[in-house]
Amino acid sequence: MSLTTEFERLELPLEHEFAIARGSSAVAENVVVRITDDDGVTGVGAAAPSAHYGETVETVEAVLPDFLSAVEDVGDPTNLQRIEVELATVVRDNPAARAAVSIACHDYAAKRADMPLYRYWGLDPARTVESSFTIGLDTTERMRAKTREAVNAGYGILKVKLGTPRDREIVEAVRDAAPDATIRVDANEAWTPREAVANTEWLADLGVEFVEQPVPAENPEGMRFVREHGALPVAADESCVTLADIPEVAEVADVANVKLMKCGGPREARRLIAAARAHGLEVMLGCMVETNAAIAAAHHLVPLVDYADLDGSLLLAEDPYEGVPVPAGHVDLAAVERPGTGARPVESGDSS
Repeated sequence: MSLTTEFERLELPLEHEFAIARGSSAVAENVVVRITDDDGVTGVGAAAPSAHYGETVETVEAVLPDFLSAVEDVGDPTNLQRIEVELATVVRDNPAARAAVSIACHDYAAKRADMPLYRYWGLDPARTVESSFTIGLDTTERMRAKTREAVNAGYGILKVKLGTPRDREIVEAVRDAAPDATIRVDANEAWTPREAVANTEWLADLGVEFVEQPVPAENPEGMRFVREHGALPVAADESCVTLADIPEVAEVADVANVKLMKCGGPREARRLIAAARAHGLEVMLGCMVETNAAIAAAHHLVPLVDYADLDGSLLLAEDPYEGVPVPAGHVDLAAVERPGTGARPVESGDSS
């Protein structure tokens, strides 16, 4: 079998400028990968790199030729085990670039098997969890307005970005606008351990479910302090990147946030999920700001986790790819009838 591989950069404007404690952006840059065989079957994936983890679209584009050459050398994109070994050998790190190739190979393999990816993995589509919708940092009134928009659209779980001197004011405004919603907060490493512990007290009073990454990832003892003395469960995001991080995360947090773009793709994400379970952690499946060409694969993993934060494609003004239906955060795998991840160009009839 001969394969044709290609990739292209996408600049995707966001619906609203998206801000967290570390900065803001109005555009998401993704890189879409396509792997096509002689019969015209195409596997699609995408990278959503994060500079916080040492990747940019430029680094992704620099290493993709080597990664895709490795797939061509293997010759069979359904040989997922061998491809993962080869990708790890070709270039170290670069997880978002590896994830794009891995997603494309999984999409291809499930298409060759003529079934949606969750069925290819043998997962139960009825065991999905509801995804949160993120309220990015903004003025308090704008965050209140965004909350009302989300509630009116049917979202029942909100993830609120914090890390400002206005944090309490923000959460009070969000709670006022969404009295019945489940609220989770994410400080993106912005607090000191003692600040975090103090903040969990009033966050708990406001009915917040848990706090994500309250202190810097370089301070595991600070995370442990928050877990032991705070009033809320603690989720680890920036502290939980690769499989090797899981044992330490289990010592300092309650929930592991697994992202395909941090760990290198669906196969590695399943390993992280299994390891987290073995260490007694709950698991959240997260994302970057991603086109459906990337995030659709993550949706198929939802039956394996406790929490989902998979709204990355919903933050885009327009996505050139469609994927798994997620009406008001409800991941509807049973509605996926197309083989593969379900990702396909909006303008086409069938990408397989």
